[in-house]
Amino acid sequence: MLLIALILVPTLTALAIVFAKNSKQVKVMAAAGMSIQLVQSLYLLYVFLAERASGNTEPVVFYQRFPWYNSLNISFDIGVDGISVAMIVLTAIVIFTGIFASWEVEDQYKEFFISLIVLATGVFGFFISLDLFVMFLFFELAVIPMYLLIGIWGSGKKEYSAMKLTLMLMAGSALLVVGILGIYFNSDSNGHHSFNILELAGQTFSMNMQRIFFPLTFIGFGVIGALFPFHTWSPDGHSSAPTAVSMLHAGVLMKLGGYGCLKVAIWLMPQAANELAWIFLILTSISVIYGALGVIAQTDLKYINAYSSVSHCGLVLFGLLMLNKTATTGAVIQMISHGLMTALFFALIGMLYSRTHTRIVHEMGGLMKVLPFLSVCYVLAGLASLGLPGLSGFVAEMTIFVGAFQHPDWFHRFITIVAVSSIVVTAVYILRVVGALLMGPVKNDDHTKFHPATWYEKLATVTLIAGIVIIGIAPLWLSDMIMDSLSAILD
Repeated sequence: MLLIALILVPTLTALAIVFAKNSKQVKVMAAAGMSIQLVQSLYLLYVFLAERASGNTEPVVFYQRFPWYNSLNISFDIGVDGISVAMIVLTAIVIFTGIFASWEVEDQYKEFFISLIVLATGVFGFFISLDLFVMFLFFELAVIPMYLLIGIWGSGKKEYSAMKLTLMLMAGSALLVVGILGIYFNSDSNGHHSFNILELAGQTFSMNMQRIFFPLTFIGFGVIGALFPFHTWSPDGHSSAPTAVSMLHAGVLMKLGGYGCLKVAIWLMPQAANELAWIFLILTSISVIYGALGVIAQTDLKYINAYSSVSHCGLVLFGLLMLNKTATTGAVIQMISHGLMTALFFALIGMLYSRTHTRIVHEMGGLMKVLPFLSVCYVLAGLASLGLPGLSGFVAEMTIFVGAFQHPDWFHRFITIVAVSSIVVTAVYILRVVGALLMGPVKNDDHTKFHPATWYEKLATVTLIAGIVIIGIAPLWLSDMIMDSLSAILD
């Protein structure tokens, strides 16, 4: 029942908002609903860890099956492992903080918060689904509201960005449909085809089938994970989206790509993953380097974070394609670390923009003197991004690179060295932006009149920072939880 509640709570919250009479009621309802969602996500984490401590070694716990369309063997199959639990908690934190980061939204506020919560509902459903058909339905439910959220409440080239994002992700969805149907029609579960991931994982598909459908499935999920050269929607989409949408988009939606690549493409078609991984390793390495270098040429804070996300999400796919437990564990931690870090970045950018009315770095300066709390938060986000020890970014990146160097062949080690070089570039652009944005004299006299951070801004930023610090200081509980769940996939 706990997993069903993860879908019911946001759904009921969205329905309750329909009957709200003013913006205050809408925001209170949204905040209350997402607070409940955060609490039950943390409770799910507690119960899951207790299950593992009690000796339960099942790859999936809390498994439930509800037949839906028997003639096609489609069922509402749900369950979680350590990876999906971690992603559920990440989603709950980001949507909770996103509500408070959007506290000042007044334009069509009811529709905005409903769309935001519907998007989150799709993400929660995606992470608990064990049926490929149902998983794809939730995937689309998470993607489609993005068009409205950017096109209506966005800024800049919002119509262009919303359309570009939607078309690119729909193209990825088209590849996914073909890949999922290819898996379905080549499956055999007691004489019937199956969409159930657990049943499919126990089957061995022909090599010819895997060679055809592994690339389609991996690219289909890789599009939303900013896989090169399908990443071009990401900077435009991020830059035009409102604050909470950017937080969810980069913090959670892009993680659907890495999660799907691991749980569907690699798990169900492992022989093709071994054979074709080198091709995608080259593409992900380009994403890592290109994204980092692309940041240096940017002056808009949102574009800076968007290109940085391309680089960091490239590391996620890079770690997954190493196909060993250490690197894959690092990739999952990177998903969580980047989700918290980039959500914090976009929240702070929105808070700064609401005061300065600009996102251009050289039009700001000396903000540490006038907005000390938000400036310190920005520095912490930057340090996490460049991989400072004691913060989550260091744990994730080091685990990926250590796992990558475990490969004995020269190709994997060479391409790891190429990817590691992105750390230097990241440090350069982070320190440059922090110096230009926060240090030195105040460039604009009007900036001295800013009001300090509000209670809801502090709540959002402190929550995200707490997650970054907890993972950075005490990562073993998370890595152990992920490693246990990876055994079923990688062994």
